[in-house]
Amino acid sequence: MTDSAEKQKRREKVEKFLQSVIERLKKWTPAYCQRLFQEKELVELCYRARETFWKENTKIDLEVPIKICGDIHGQFEDLLALFEMNGWPPEQKYLFLGDYVDRGPFSIEVITLLFAYQVLYPDKVTLLRGNHESRPVNMQYGFFMEVKKRYSVQLYECFQLAFYTMPLCAHISQRILCMHGGISEDLVDLRQLEKIERPCDIPDIGVIADLTWADPDATTKGYSESPRGAARIFGADALKSFCKMHNIELVVRAHQVVMDGYEFFGDKQLVTIFSAPFYCGQFDNASAVMNIDEKMSISFTIMRPDLGRKRTAPAVNADPPTAAAK
Repeated sequence: MTDSAEKQKRREKVEKFLQSVIERLKKWTPAYCQRLFQEKELVELCYRARETFWKENTKIDLEVPIKICGDIHGQFEDLLALFEMNGWPPEQKYLFLGDYVDRGPFSIEVITLLFAYQVLYPDKVTLLRGNHESRPVNMQYGFFMEVKKRYSVQLYECFQLAFYTMPLCAHISQRILCMHGGISEDLVDLRQLEKIERPCDIPDIGVIADLTWADPDATTKGYSESPRGAARIFGADALKSFCKMHNIELVVRAHQVVMDGYEFFGDKQLVTIFSAPFYCGQFDNASAVMNIDEKMSISFTIMRPDLGRKRTAPAVNADPPTAAAK
């Protein structure tokens, strides 16, 4: 067998494995969840995801049309509903803005499905890093205990290996900048992002912290210290200056619960997207997916919670959620 034939055989084997992961998760039920995967399969998926992220830049360049999703936070049933409503990859192209794990009951299923899609269709599914894709955070808010109880601490560490190599922002058609948290006063040239060395943790201050933790604030002028204890908050004036400096028209971010699933800020130069409806079982919020078509026209698909439907309780509720998704 020639080298090219051998490579093709290995590629087909990996694709078959990834398709199997996806198909099993499409048939998922809560009662059946622990029988879907062997731990070694999830370990392999984590390593393949890490390799995929490492091949990418810290800033991903994307083109329209595309659908953008915010926080999922372990709400796997809602992720399945999101795909049912908006279309499954690879028929649709998606950008996810981070915070896949913690708080919801099925973080393992959420990140497993998204890793499988990212590895199988890297041109159709892009995953950015959120502040919860970091060991100090997901040790506290549910993911660590979920993986430890259902599998092992070793598997938890494998997930961290992948998280620590994830890209931090996406640039869509050179006109829209996307990240999990917000803008950074320290980011004066997007080429700075090329110098970020991965794997890396998320510090409390600086560009990486702002891209994953920062929030807009209507009462703030410029930039100010964040009440979260990490990164900064920024006002509409700072946003306007940032967009002008980088020649962008819109900033798209996640990170905060917004009751209608999306919310504009600063003369519509920024929009927050949140994609976990009925968040933590304590908010009556809708979820949203942002659609950008070939002509750069923007629309939103809204999914409102069925408040009469009984929900599976979160596995861990380590802290009461605030108006902002920490």
